[in-house]
Amino acid sequence: MSRDPLGDRPVVAGPLLPPTRPAGGVRRAARNPAHPSWLRVDLGLFIGALGLSVVGVVLVWSATRVSAGGTAALKQLVALGVGIACAAVVARLDVRVVRAVAPVVYVVAVLGLAAVVSPLGSTVNGSRSWIRLPGGMSLQPSELMKVALAIGLAMLLAERAERGLRQRHRDVALAWVVAGIPVVLVLAQPDLGSALVLVAMAVVIIAAAGAPAVWTLGVLVAGTAAVAAAFLTPVLSAYQRNRLRAFLDPSLDPQGIGYQTRQVRIAIGSGGLGGQGLFEGRQTQGGFIPFQETDFVFSVAGEELGFLGAAGLVVLIGFIVVRCVLVARRADAFGRLVAIGVAVWLGVQAFENIGMNLGLMPVTGLPLPFVSSGGSSLIASWIAVGLVGNVAAASQRRGGRPVAGRLRLG
Repeated sequence: MSRDPLGDRPVVAGPLLPPTRPAGGVRRAARNPAHPSWLRVDLGLFIGALGLSVVGVVLVWSATRVSAGGTAALKQLVALGVGIACAAVVARLDVRVVRAVAPVVYVVAVLGLAAVVSPLGSTVNGSRSWIRLPGGMSLQPSELMKVALAIGLAMLLAERAERGLRQRHRDVALAWVVAGIPVVLVLAQPDLGSALVLVAMAVVIIAAAGAPAVWTLGVLVAGTAAVAAAFLTPVLSAYQRNRLRAFLDPSLDPQGIGYQTRQVRIAIGSGGLGGQGLFEGRQTQGGFIPFQETDFVFSVAGEELGFLGAAGLVVLIGFIVVRCVLVARRADAFGRLVAIGVAVWLGVQAFENIGMNLGLMPVTGLPLPFVSSGGSSLIASWIAVGLVGNVAAASQRRGGRPVAGRLRLG
């Protein structure tokens, strides 16, 4: 006890306390550039994609083990490793680097599409969509274009969106030129399924960036007219038109597309609730479904894993799409548009693939993301995951607060 220097009141001295840590110490440590960036990546997104990809390898193995042994599954594993490596690199890039390389990626993808329709391209099932590479590998440039379109349109439209301004008509027109060039090249292959995915991505990204509603309405009307023209004009090959007609009436091609879709529905229907067992499906192991490891891999899950297994695939895909949307809500303008584009890409493509397995959509040859056999599709899907992971990490560094206005759809 001591005396108050300003009076005679006694002062009781308390216990000595250790020096307190500044209130912002933890926050500054979290924002330290040396802090592991993997802690800021959306791990749930990566885990969901990995689980879906592993299931895909198993389903591809089941669909091809009788005819090709483990070759197709091994190729899928190699592509998975390459895809994960690409996603890791993309997720760690500075977002400014992603924006800077967007035009380069777009030009490379367009050149790849142009090469496909040249003598360098290879025709499979009536569609000239692949470029043969040494070692028995092949490249499908339309898959790379989905990545390029997501970052290209976002780069083009983000500046005004960051300030919460509606896009000018000339900016929207330029964006549709950027989107229209690859759509025309993909239709020239012809690949109607990939073209529809690119158009869906462009519609949503441009609308979300604040384009006048008249543009969105006009594009939807034009798209409806283009689909009608596909039935009435020779824009598509005879093989593609037969696929569309067989969707409306399977009896028109009972030994071709009609046979495929009928066998697919038999396989899915025979799976019941719990399935016939992995590697035990009668349709799958009997080889009754052509191209089952690519277009119709969902039927392997339906037959051998049953309704529960097939529903699990749908849930995993839905989880990935929802994660992309949630990341978009916390991102800045550029990241929001990229994440929304990826969500539309994966969602529309999965809906089309599963729909054609169930007989609800025409057979367009689109793979099921992360699941169907095909290195180009799997690697591109993982690059998309890396892009969304990059956006999530950038949002975490910024504290999770978007720097632009709310998402607008028109």
